[in-house]
Amino acid sequence: MEEWIARTLTMEVGKLAQQFPIIAITGPRQSGKTTLLKILFSEYTYVSLENPDNRAFAAEDPNGFLRLYKGKVILDEVQHVPELFSYLQTIVDDSGMMGQYILSGSQNFHLMKHITQSLAGRVALFRLLPLDTEEMVEANILSDNYAQACISGGYPAIYHRGISPTNFYTNYVQTYVEKDVTQLINIRDMNGFRTFLRLCATRAGQLLNLNALANECNISQPTAKAWLSILESSYIVFLLYPYHENFSKRLVKTPKLFFYDTGLLTHLLEIREPEELLLNRLKGNIFENFVVANFQKINEHRYRHLHYYFWQDHNGLEIDLLLKSAQEFDIYEIKSTQTLSSELFKNLKHFSTIASPHIVNQHLVYAGDQELERSGTRVLPWYKVI
Repeated sequence: MEEWIARTLTMEVGKLAQQFPIIAITGPRQSGKTTLLKILFSEYTYVSLENPDNRAFAAEDPNGFLRLYKGKVILDEVQHVPELFSYLQTIVDDSGMMGQYILSGSQNFHLMKHITQSLAGRVALFRLLPLDTEEMVEANILSDNYAQACISGGYPAIYHRGISPTNFYTNYVQTYVEKDVTQLINIRDMNGFRTFLRLCATRAGQLLNLNALANECNISQPTAKAWLSILESSYIVFLLYPYHENFSKRLVKTPKLFFYDTGLLTHLLEIREPEELLLNRLKGNIFENFVVANFQKINEHRYRHLHYYFWQDHNGLEIDLLLKSAQEFDIYEIKSTQTLSSELFKNLKHFSTIASPHIVNQHLVYAGDQELERSGTRVLPWYKVI
C-alpha cells in the first residue's frame, strides 16, 4: 500500500456507509479512490473490474459473480459491467444491509447513468478529486510558492512517489486521459483530440466559445461539444455557470471553462518551471483556475453540496466566484498579485451596491500569504478557502 495522504472525504464516506446500502465514489483516475477505499474498508473484499477475468466473469454470469461476492465488497471501475447494477438492486433490497457494496469508477457518465437507472435512493454518491490545499497543508506537502503549487497540481502520486510533474502528467495524458476517451466514444482523429485538449488549456478561466474551439480544430460544433462532454465526464474539466438575477438587464450567459487540476493545465500549456508561469500571459487565468478548482474540490471533499457561480455583465464588471445562500452572498475577487491596491476592491464594492438590500460578504483571494481585513473585505492568501 502506498503512503497514505489523509483525505477529508473519509469521514463522510464512513458515516454514510452506515446509512446507505451502497456507497459510490467517482473521480478522475489516480485521484486516490482505490487507496481510500482499501484503507477505510480494509475488511471488505476488493475486486477490480478492470481485470479482464473479473470483468468477463461478472458480465457473463452476474448471478454467479455476486454469489461469490455477496457482501462487504468493493467493486472497482464497476461501470465496465453495467449488467451488475440491476442485480445489486435486488440483493441490497433483500438483505437490508447497510454498506453492503462499495462502488468506484472514473467515468462519471456511465456510472451515473446506471446508478440513476437502477440504484436511485439506495446509494450515497461521492466525488474524490485531486488533493485540495487543506489536505496538502495537513500533510505538509503544499509548496509555499503558488506558482510551484500550480505546476505540481494535486495528484497524490506526485507527492508520495516523488514523481516530477513533467513525468507524471506526460504519462497521465497518454495512459489515462486518452484511455478514457477511447472507451467513451469512438474518436478516429486522436491528433485532433489532443489539439482540442491543448486549446481548452489556453482558454482556462475564460468564457467558453465552442464555435471558436471547433473552428481552430477543424471539427464540427457538435463534435466539439461531444469532446468537451467527455472531458467533463472524465473529471478533466468543469464548467462554472453564471449567476442570473436581475441586478443588470444584460448579463453574460456563457459558462467559463476550468480544469480540475492546474498541474495538468500547466503541463498542456508547456509550463514546466515557476519562473515560466510568472512570465506567462495566462498567469492570471491559471491562478484563477487554481483558486476556483480548490473551492470546488473542498466543496466535494467536505460534502457540502454548494453551488458556485461567477457573475458578469456586458459592461465588463465581473465577480470571479459567487455563492448565494438565502438572502446573503459570498463574493470573491481572484487576483494573481501579491500587492494590494484600492483598484482590486472596485468590483466587489460595485456588486455590493447593486445587490442591496442583500447582505454581501466580500473576499479577495490573492497571491500573497497574509490573511487580513481591508476596506470591508476579507483578504485571503491563495491557499485559503472558507
